[in-house]
Amino acid sequence: MPWLRDHLVGAVTDYAKGIELNVQEMQQRVEEQLRGINPMDPQAMQSLLEGGLFEPPASPAQEAALSRLEIALALVEGWVDEVVGQATEERMPAATKLREAVRRRRAAGGPAEQTFSSLVGLEMRPRRLRDASTLWGALRTRSGIEARDGVWMHPDLLPTASDLDDPLSFRADATAPQDLTEEAFDEELRKLLEGEDKGTDGGPTDPEE
Repeated sequence: MPWLRDHLVGAVTDYAKGIELNVQEMQQRVEEQLRGINPMDPQAMQSLLEGGLFEPPASPAQEAALSRLEIALALVEGWVDEVVGQATEERMPAATKLREAVRRRRAAGGPAEQTFSSLVGLEMRPRRLRDASTLWGALRTRSGIEARDGVWMHPDLLPTASDLDDPLSFRADATAPQDLTEEAFDEELRKLLEGEDKGTDGGPTDPEE
């Protein structure tokens, strides 16, 4: 999807915009953390440095950007896990074992996790990846492959953090869609994105008014 790259880069950009270097505040924090630390103990000093001694605290806007980035990355990897699992389960006898091995590798941190960890301090949670895979699989089971993949047509359709907290409830009332022509599908998507509720323009919603 053409918008996905900009969506991910935008989250990193929003995080970077919120970086503010307050030298006085940073100095006070360093002094507080250095109290009680033996400067001659290299292991203790190394632990402080690895713990983000000189990193400024994240602002609420940065935390929101990190959350948006984590959700998007989890949805991407969860979708890949779901699609690959579906494609291989009947063709590869060892598919289940390989899938579990890949999940364990992700839990240990792959290239993507290491990259975003060094860039913005994002620590991907393995549970989020499993929840995303469960969400995509449940949606496919209820509504079919087209409904699952159709979620990627627009960022406003993506599951939220609360959806990942309860992945089986995402569009729980959805059923397998009827066959639609291309024109009918575009029309339904337009209604979903733009909305046709008469009350949204400030006009009356009660037919008696």
